[in-house]
Order: sequence, then structure tokens, then C-alpha cells
Amino acid sequence: MDESARLKIVARMESEFPSKFGIPRQSGLVEELRSTLVFEPEYRNPDALRGLEGFSHLWLIWGFHKARQEDWSPTVRPPRLGGNARMGVFATRSPFRPNSLGLSCVRLEEIELQTPRGPVLHVRGADLMDGTPIYDIKPYVPYADSHPEAREGFALAPEKGLRVEISPEIEERIPAEKRKALREVLAWDPRPHYQEDPRRVYGMAFAGMEVRFTVTGETLTVVDVMEKTS
Repeated sequence: MDESARLKIVARMESEFPSKFGIPRQSGLVEELRSTLVFEPEYRNPDALRGLEGFSHLWLIWGFHKARQEDWSPTVRPPRLGGNARMGVFATRSPFRPNSLGLSCVRLEEIELQTPRGPVLHVRGADLMDGTPIYDIKPYVPYADSHPEAREGFALAPEKGLRVEISPEIEERIPAEKRKALREVLAWDPRPHYQEDPRRVYGMAFAGMEVRFTVTGETLTVVDVMEKTS
């Protein structure tokens, strides 16, 4: 085996999502989402972060650790197209690819150099599951990385179209510091694109809670929130 092909996990993500359902479909969509990057013991060296405080955003290169498969297909069915049309795997961000790697741009909120777990990075806007392995971290450089004239192909910018309704009684069960982020996540419509049954009650794990909701037309209604026990 080519030794250069081996990737080392440098950190892991701590996020509000223990499973993939409900995770924003791209990074940066929900700025209120806060996550933490915890380095593996081998990389807990503050010198490795020297100069990082000067950057506002980071690129994360990470692994789809819950969606790996041995074989790959040259075409996939993007959920964005309702799962009915096939596109080339390299024209999508599908997790089912020859190498299960993802790329996300996040806002760097804070660097803590001295913690019981070594240096940690606090970021906002991540679209990663809790426990996601991080293979590399690179600074976002606006003059090279920003291309306002870029074409977006079939991946047109989504609209945050759902109105979120949560009764005062249910909202009291949600920690105050989590409410805004949860509303933002729900407003982006966590459902698969092909599911539109107004009678269905969906369940989403978020920040140690089980959030249950229905969607009728353009309104998402949270019907229950309870502490998640497992």
C-alpha cells in the first residue's frame, strides 16, 4: 500500500448532531450552530496553531465516517434533485465516492490554547456530525478562495422557506442558548427532498434532545421536545 495515501485523523468534531438527519446540507447555512474541534493527543501542540488567530474562516477536510462503502458508482442520485436524476459523482458532494472525504468552510469563533484536552477550536456554521474525523485544517484565504462569478450548475442556492412554529410550553423545554440555532436548522427543512407527507411526524436528534415536528405547506410545527436518553 502507498504510505502517502494514508490519512491521519488530526481532530474530531463535537457538534449538536449525533446522527445525520437534520444536519444542514452545506456549511455556513446556519451560522448559529456552534461546534468544537478537539485535537487528537498526537496533535495537541499549541505551536501547530500559531498564526491561526489572524484568519476568520477555515477549511475543514473530513471523512464521511458513517457513510463509507467498499464500491463506488460513477453516478449518484443527489437529494437536491429529489433522488430521481443521476449525476456524475464528481459533479456532486455525495458521501458515496471513491474516497469518502468532505470539505466544509466554517467561521473560526475562538481558539483556546490551554484546556484539559489541549488546544481546541470553536467554530460556527459547520455541517458535520458529532464525532466526525478531521483530516486537515487550512485557513480560508479570500483573495484566492472567493469566486463571486462562479457558476453553480444544478446546485442552485436554496431558499430558507419554512416558517417554524413552537408553542411557549414546548419552547421552555429547549435550553435558551440552543433555541435560535434550532429554529434556523428547522427553517432550512431537514426532511429529505422526496418526503412531503403532512401527516408524518419526524424526529430529529439535536443537542441532547429529540425534536419532533410536522410540516404542512410552508409551516413546520414542533409538536414535542424531550430529553434524548440514548
